[in-house]
Amino acid sequence: MDRTLPNPSAAPEITDFDSTGWTFRDPAGRLHLEAQCALRHIQPGAETAVRDFLESPLRRSLEESGELIRSVLAGPGDYACIRPGELWLQHPRIFPIAYPWEWTTAQWRAAAQLTLSVAERAVKAGWLLKDATPLNVVFSAARPVLVDALSLQRRDPHCGIWPAYGQFVRTFLLPLVAAKCLSWPLENTLFWRDGYEPRTIYGGLYPWQRLNPYWLDVVTLATLFESRQKPRRGGAAPVPPRNPEAAEFVLLRQISRLRRQTDYAARQQKTSAWIGYSKSATHYGANDVEAKQSFVSEVLVRCKPGRLLDIGANTGTYSVLAAEAGADVVAVDHDAGALEVLWKTAAQRGLAITPLVANIARPTPAVGWKNSEQLSLLDRLEGQFDFVLMLAVIHHLILREQLPLRHIAELCSSLTRRWILLEWVPPSDPMYQEWLRGRDDLYGRFTEDDLFRAFSPYFQLQSRQRLENGRVLLLFERW
Repeated sequence: MDRTLPNPSAAPEITDFDSTGWTFRDPAGRLHLEAQCALRHIQPGAETAVRDFLESPLRRSLEESGELIRSVLAGPGDYACIRPGELWLQHPRIFPIAYPWEWTTAQWRAAAQLTLSVAERAVKAGWLLKDATPLNVVFSAARPVLVDALSLQRRDPHCGIWPAYGQFVRTFLLPLVAAKCLSWPLENTLFWRDGYEPRTIYGGLYPWQRLNPYWLDVVTLATLFESRQKPRRGGAAPVPPRNPEAAEFVLLRQISRLRRQTDYAARQQKTSAWIGYSKSATHYGANDVEAKQSFVSEVLVRCKPGRLLDIGANTGTYSVLAAEAGADVVAVDHDAGALEVLWKTAAQRGLAITPLVANIARPTPAVGWKNSEQLSLLDRLEGQFDFVLMLAVIHHLILREQLPLRHIAELCSSLTRRWILLEWVPPSDPMYQEWLRGRDDLYGRFTEDDLFRAFSPYFQLQSRQRLENGRVLLLFERW
């Protein structure tokens, strides 16, 4: 194997860690994160199977296509934790960690289709994908990547059963069905590690929805069969062997149907109050838009950010500007519909933009065993950026989240290592007045000087641009 680590800055962050920083759920291996890479220790009982896969043409082709995370061997001379005689793999780390409950519908579909593509290629090559969960996929910018190299195993050529079928249905397909038919946001999967059970979805559907041919088998029939099935002594009945051609045909047909079901379930009409904001905002004249974009572009050229966080990105006008200026962008917004537009733009144009569906004022919490398996949003973002954009966001935090300016300033200082570009919206602004809702005594008298006082312990002002509509763009640099 090639021992050169490709693209070490491009980064997967993989989860399920115990208190010592090791993963603990996979019996075949444990993962440990270093500053620039991820290390995976292969347990002795799995070494033969892992070496077999590492030397396979399938592994090489999946890595070359970018569908599977790259793996190289690591030895005792590379890291202090490695002992002689042990098998260790080294993977690049992908930044940022974007958990499935922070994906848009289009990202969910892309991750599902990647999983099915790998499963299909594995079957044709004599292998099997034994795990099919969104938690095994991360996004490198807009591109999904399978990061669990241990989830592929040799296939019994006479068996036509895909062991990960049920897991794919529960964790990929049923959340999409629930979002489409029941309006359950994909963010709800935060609380369902192993996905939804068919009976959970069945109970919420109208009778006519239960007969939809796209999920009749995975929702309705699965629920009815489960309720009528009696426990069998001695476990499940043995499955009669098939000839290899028939077994492969059954597996590929199963995967093909899941692909059609996923496509249909992900075909949703996204509605959002903010999806058309950049075009419908009447408080921005043509001169304001031009002046704002020109100022932001000039600042990006001047500051040359390597890694940029766009808070309140909406459909990504300024995320795109930053990516085109050479920055790796993380775009955060609580509006999944708006970020869906941005993700599609980034995917189509190959831009280095990773959208995260999240509210910076109510960030995604740490979850899992002892709250240590999946990191909180702030744990993943703090101190990771040399530039932060917060355009037309602060008045949201003041009026809708009731956050003091000093707390907002403190948060900003924890996110950026150097620059932050803010848009100050004064109380006279129409949007500010619309959200003020009679609370003039509390929030109606804020001034730009109040903002300066709150931010001055952390930042110094470098540039200021006032727009014709009264809004002000402020570039701050950390002391």
